[in-house]
Amino acid sequence: MQNRQVVKKLLAVSVVAAMSIAFGVQAQASQGTTRSEGAKSHTADTGAMEASSGASGAAGATASGAAMLSAADKKALTDMALANMAEVDTGKLALSKSQTAEVKTFAQQMIDDHGKALNEVQALARQKGVALPTELDAKHKAISARLAELDGPEFDRAYMKMVGVTDHRQTHKQLEKDAKKAKDPDVKALATKLMPTVEQHLKAARQMTTLKSGTTSGN
Repeated sequence: MQNRQVVKKLLAVSVVAAMSIAFGVQAQASQGTTRSEGAKSHTADTGAMEASSGASGAAGATASGAAMLSAADKKALTDMALANMAEVDTGKLALSKSQTAEVKTFAQQMIDDHGKALNEVQALARQKGVALPTELDAKHKAISARLAELDGPEFDRAYMKMVGVTDHRQTHKQLEKDAKKAKDPDVKALATKLMPTVEQHLKAARQMTTLKSGTTSGN
């Protein structure tokens, strides 16, 4: 009788011990899962913070680039953009209105060369965070409007004088100034790079027979 009671007590103790072990294993597994999820959450949060920081840094760099440019350097980029936009605009006008082969050839060269130069100016402006105008200023609009009223030889002479000579002379003078006085090395380098092309255009315009046949040489 006593032996049976002892056996029952031993069985009861064994059951309790087994249950305790099972609960312990389950608790450890639960804690491991919680730690794993916490680590994943921390990693995700850290990644999001780093991505946000990177985006903010890029935006800050652009704003910083604009802030670093002097007012004169910003104006230099704007002037370069307007000059090239005007040459492309009047070049297209000359292609549609002129009946002279040499004028059309000159106009096409203006579109090609100044279109390329405009792309370079716009690329540098984006790099520096400078907003450029999207349309011509009043001065260049007036020139285009004046030329649009003319036809035939009168248009050719006016185009070559106003755009071929006068505009290129003024643009070359401005680029020389920017190349000497610009504080930003990239702005200075771009002004220096664009000068030879403008000078070549000016020389070509002065040698045009269409211009020489007019009442003024534009010099």
